[in-house]
Amino acid sequence: MGGKSIGIIGMGWVGSSVAISVLYSGIANELLLYDIKTGIAEGEAMDLSHGSSFYPTARVAATTVEEMMRTDAIVVAAGRGGKPGETRLQLLNENVLIAKNIAEKLRGYEGIIIVVSNPVDVLTYFIQKFSGLPTSRVIGTGTMLDTARLKEILGQSLLLDPRSIHAQVIGEHGDSEVVLWSSAMVGGMNLRNWKGWVREKELVISERVRTAAQEIIKRKGATNHAIGLVTATLIKWMLRGERRIINVSRVQEGAMGYMDVAISLPTIVGIDGATEVLIPNMSDEEHEKFHKSVEVIKKAIVSVKY
Repeated sequence: MGGKSIGIIGMGWVGSSVAISVLYSGIANELLLYDIKTGIAEGEAMDLSHGSSFYPTARVAATTVEEMMRTDAIVVAAGRGGKPGETRLQLLNENVLIAKNIAEKLRGYEGIIIVVSNPVDVLTYFIQKFSGLPTSRVIGTGTMLDTARLKEILGQSLLLDPRSIHAQVIGEHGDSEVVLWSSAMVGGMNLRNWKGWVREKELVISERVRTAAQEIIKRKGATNHAIGLVTATLIKWMLRGERRIINVSRVQEGAMGYMDVAISLPTIVGIDGATEVLIPNMSDEEHEKFHKSVEVIKKAIVSVKY
């Protein structure tokens, strides 16, 4: 399969990490960058181009949003980042206005939009509405990163490679996210049957996953590298048509009875976007927590003023 053209809107901490991760992945033969501060996009394009001897061949250039309409995928990383102690939802109104401006320019776009900016679930909802694209072609990174964090922490606890652990986080990418402990598996065995496992660990690990971003922001001011890798990997799997099952956010159209809300559930993602939402096994307690997570996002959507 030939290389693809990918655009990134917003070249701050996250956008620049997405850019280098996309280049290293080899999926793009063209990477187009845009930032409201033109000089930043131009500087990033120059800097990345100077490293072209060390990643698969790709053209990198600063451009406009309008010129990205011919790309295969666009990453929306624009918006203000979170401050220490600030929740993702507190970013809401400011970043929705930015998202609205971008989405309206992307009406008629034939590729796939990947939303990274926070609060990602709410922004995924509004970008889909303002752009008018099908729900399957506006995808938020959602709890894909939270799931990776969970597996990394479990890997440390169990002394295993995170890729050998099958566990997931669903719901909001935020404080109401839900770890599905009841279906977590290791080597075909339920995690709760693992030698030495005690349920008291679950509360501690859930809290570490939930607060991971704030712990990083307190120390360095932003999270960027892991989400850059997550986004580049999502794009690679998607544009190669691998039909992976990933926990991503999209506007739901009846999954578990929910409509008109963007939230993360396991979803088949391929060349046509996030096309089929799957319903994971949950305990009654997990199901109730997921319902509360949906309500948190719905309340946030209704609260927006634009």
